[in-house]
Amino acid sequence: MSGTTLPLKRRTPVRPARVLLHVFLAGTALAWLAPLLWAVFSALRPYGETSDKGYVSWPDTLNLDNFTNAFQQSDMLHYFGNTLVIAVPAVLLTLFLSSCVAFYVSRFDFRLNLALLLVFTAGNLLPQQVVITPLYRLYLLTDLPGITASGKLYDSALGLVLIHVAFQSGFCAFVLANYMRSLPHELTEAALVDGASVWRLYWQITLPLCKPAMAALATLLSIWIYNDFFWALVLISTGENMPITSALNNLSGQYFTDPNLVAAGSLLTAVPTLAVYFALQRQFVSGLTLGSGKG
Repeated sequence: MSGTTLPLKRRTPVRPARVLLHVFLAGTALAWLAPLLWAVFSALRPYGETSDKGYVSWPDTLNLDNFTNAFQQSDMLHYFGNTLVIAVPAVLLTLFLSSCVAFYVSRFDFRLNLALLLVFTAGNLLPQQVVITPLYRLYLLTDLPGITASGKLYDSALGLVLIHVAFQSGFCAFVLANYMRSLPHELTEAALVDGASVWRLYWQITLPLCKPAMAALATLLSIWIYNDFFWALVLISTGENMPITSALNNLSGQYFTDPNLVAAGSLLTAVPTLAVYFALQRQFVSGLTLGSGKG
């Protein structure tokens, strides 16, 4: 081999538009992360230091005392348990009921097919604040002896589960119905020819193919229901029954509130949602992008 030279690779010029795009994206990401970073910075500082020097100052000490105090003073383990009692049944029941509706709407042709799906979806267009008063009175008047501790839906975990199922089922049914329509009908037709029942078509054939969409919806539902503050504040009156988001009020005193302690408690509260997202991140992204490449 003699005197062979490799061709030089041409450098692509940097376009100003691409530079501006990266600057814009970096600035937007920083704007979104700034409150979180500020909360972490405040949670690591003692209250005495920030009260003397102010929050916009160089810290003398950084420690985890606020996280320890917030975890102990708010009794977080108890309220984490309350949240799990609400979130886990609500997510499972919402996915099951909405998938049943989506299967029926997407796999069977009848006159009110689209109207039924629109009824479920229209519930998401109604602001939740509009139904506070009728729901509050309904929950106070509904007697369920032997099902809840108080005998009423008000001030019970079951009441919050039913609220979340009612308000989230419409969105999930809409997403799953569109996803199930993209599945080949030949699968269900072949199963019908072989004598499969409707339940078997749903449980053993259609539902396993919807795992990406179900995982994406499970991630979203877990985060939405876990972070709910509105309904827990309206429909729960006993402090022992509150979920973790409402129980953060335990860190605020009647005459004095330590903002650093509240910031530490808020960050601890956010840990389970981050764990759920990272655990289901691959399924969540694949569920959102599935079908984007189809023409």
